[in-house]
Amino acid sequence: MRILTVVIMMLFLESCAIFGPPTELDDTKGLSAERIYEKASERMTSSDYKKAVEYLKKLESRYPNSKFGAQAQLDMAYAFYKQEDAAQCVSTVERFIKIHPNHPNLDYAYYLKGVAYFKQRGLIDKVTLQDISDRDPKILRQSFLAFKDLLTLFPETRYSKDATERMIYLKNKLADHELHVARHYMKVNAYIAALNRAKFVIETYPDSNFIEEALVIIISAYDNLGMNDLKEDSLRILKQNYPNSSMFTQGKDTKKKDWWKFWDKD
Repeated sequence: MRILTVVIMMLFLESCAIFGPPTELDDTKGLSAERIYEKASERMTSSDYKKAVEYLKKLESRYPNSKFGAQAQLDMAYAFYKQEDAAQCVSTVERFIKIHPNHPNLDYAYYLKGVAYFKQRGLIDKVTLQDISDRDPKILRQSFLAFKDLLTLFPETRYSKDATERMIYLKNKLADHELHVARHYMKVNAYIAALNRAKFVIETYPDSNFIEEALVIIISAYDNLGMNDLKEDSLRILKQNYPNSSMFTQGKDTKKKDWWKFWDKD
């Protein structure tokens, strides 16, 4: 009898090996959209975002046209954001915007998209320990444009204050990046390239904190290119808008071109 029991157990184990481990039970089978959403929300509350995404995917798949199906997409995007998966978050948000262009929470979708890019940029800086102005600003621009879309489409949104503050930060960082490149061009005597970068800052980010420096680079570039009339015009603009500029208050002789070569300092 004992031998028979051993044989049966061996046959059972062999069958498990052949057919693989037992399939995990689906605890959402037969549940309504509302109940699945409740289970997903419980997981979100307990910060189990991975499991929450599983529930939300099932909900969206089974009830795509329900109000819970639409909300599932937004919650899923947020869950990806909390997992620091910006790519999945943005992809989910963009799909939501495309499918639900009139959804009452559309402003939140644009806001979440901007924040996802914003946080991704911060994570990269933290890992690399490199200043944001030294790196490719693509993600910065994507974040800035998402917030810009939000405020353009929904000027009265409750996210406007936070989005505006983030845009100010991003605007200054983008301007700083452009001038970081312009400084490099000045060092290698690529004056036209430096001039174009500085002009871009003035035209694109006119209310950033880097207009004074952009004007100084423009003045120096014109001087090195022998374009004295344009240099003098730019110098007058600098004096008019920044009369207390350190360029004029440190006893510098503005007739000498070396007074503005601050980019040569390491």
